[in-house]
Amino acid sequence: MQTSGTVILLLREKNPDVCTIPPTAMVYDAIKIMAERNVGALPVVEGGRLVGMISERDYTRKVVLIGKSSKNTPVAEIMTRNPVAVGPDQTVGECMELMTEERVRHLPVVVQGELVGILSIGDLVKWIISAQDATIDQLTKYVFGEHAS
Repeated sequence: MQTSGTVILLLREKNPDVCTIPPTAMVYDAIKIMAERNVGALPVVEGGRLVGMISERDYTRKVVLIGKSSKNTPVAEIMTRNPVAVGPDQTVGECMELMTEERVRHLPVVVQGELVGILSIGDLVKWIISAQDATIDQLTKYVFGEHAS
């Protein structure tokens, strides 16, 4: 693996099942799905198109802290609209830079307007660590004369 790997390579390593939620669903349902799936955010999809993202951060800041009810608040009311997204050819480095600049922890992957996956900061860190481990292994073999065939 390489640090400069692309989004499409990362997605091949992940479960292809992306859980989404419609904007009309209640926030409670979104939080329940996130807890069941052990994820921190969900893409909000309407008519096959990504229209937003809802995260645990949205929930705590836009529901809990202002005293709203998660059972009576629609996802559309608190979701992040027009979320930053990436395409399949973007690199891990570009994704990390984008996440840092935009202060987000999840990046939807979109091809021609359709959601095809989602990457978390954890996915990117895992990829980078794996790439570094592979590089260290190759260098160790080179230094000690154990050339791979």
